[in-house]
Amino acid sequence: MKFGFNTFAFSSFPTFLPTYPLEETIRILATIGYDAVEIGCCAPHAWPDHLSKADRREIARVAKGEGLAISSLLPAIGGGFGCNPCSILATERQETIDHYKKIIDLAHELDAGMVLYIGGWRAQSMSRTDGWAYSLSCLQQVAAYANAAGIQIAIEPTTADTNLIDSAADARRMMMECDASNVGLMFDTCHVAYEGQSLPSYVTAMGDELLHLHAADTDRTAIGKGKMDWNSLLLSLAEHRYTGTFTVETGFGGREVDPVEIARSSLSYLRERLSCLHEGR
Repeated sequence: MKFGFNTFAFSSFPTFLPTYPLEETIRILATIGYDAVEIGCCAPHAWPDHLSKADRREIARVAKGEGLAISSLLPAIGGGFGCNPCSILATERQETIDHYKKIIDLAHELDAGMVLYIGGWRAQSMSRTDGWAYSLSCLQQVAAYANAAGIQIAIEPTTADTNLIDSAADARRMMMECDASNVGLMFDTCHVAYEGQSLPSYVTAMGDELLHLHAADTDRTAIGKGKMDWNSLLLSLAEHRYTGTFTVETGFGGREVDPVEIARSSLSYLRERLSCLHEGR
């Protein structure tokens, strides 16, 4: 199984954290032993408007030199510019589409084959029907642009943070209505737990369309420090022949966080669990 780590813990998103340059982050993750890095598209790491052509070439060069794949790019939602596909403002919806296109261009230049899609959050006055239509329209335009660049789009249900795509069933419905060959599904263990579902239930529900996943333990702690049932998830992924990257997305939340230690301990725990499962323990 391939293991990746999301860079949010090494950047300044979603809270001001101990911030490392992206190139240093890549080297750290490679030294720890990760197979891949998922880059969070936020400043100072990878806000598209901040990266020159030379910057992009250098990021790709460093990752290749370290033998670390850039598996995917994750848009940063919220903040001043909300990156919200179902915003109440038509101007923000259009800016979101434009922003996604910039991220897709960046993914292509970094040889990252996937961009994640967050469906958005409805305003209090917005009906679910309208919000769904807005987000679907955004996804269709994003998917078409990504397809031309050879990029996959993975829809993520963000149950704890948003109010549109709340479940595996919602994500599948959005995928089916988008009707694009390069659109699939993913999930995040913390959102699954928030919904009150088991981790294997999402593997089953997403089936062959499961392209990617995010993993964090209870309350976004390091893997193995909470109450998540990792054995059942790893077994379910093996049974379903999951070929995507198992991406750790945790280690953010406060200035006292040590992302290096969290990345190291999470990978160590996962490898130990896999070894035990292979030995039948």
